[in-house]
Amino acid sequence: MQELNLRNLLCPMPVIKTQNALKQMVKGQLLKVYCTDPGVKHDIPAWCKINDYDIVENYEEADTFIFVIKA
Repeated sequence: MQELNLRNLLCPMPVIKTQNALKQMVKGQLLKVYCTDPGVKHDIPAWCKINDYDIVENYEEADTFIFVIKA
């Protein structure tokens, strides 16, 4: 599983960097994304839905929003 630390980045950068990382991955691989911008709670799921990526896991831990996305 690849990890992407996007803490302290503000919208739209977390979505753009997540998009760029997923485009370089092989279908089926997992990407774990760490964000602190509260906007990602809506933006990343919406982007995944539009672009046919599955969110396998989504939770909050110590002011960090964590997404596990299947490429």
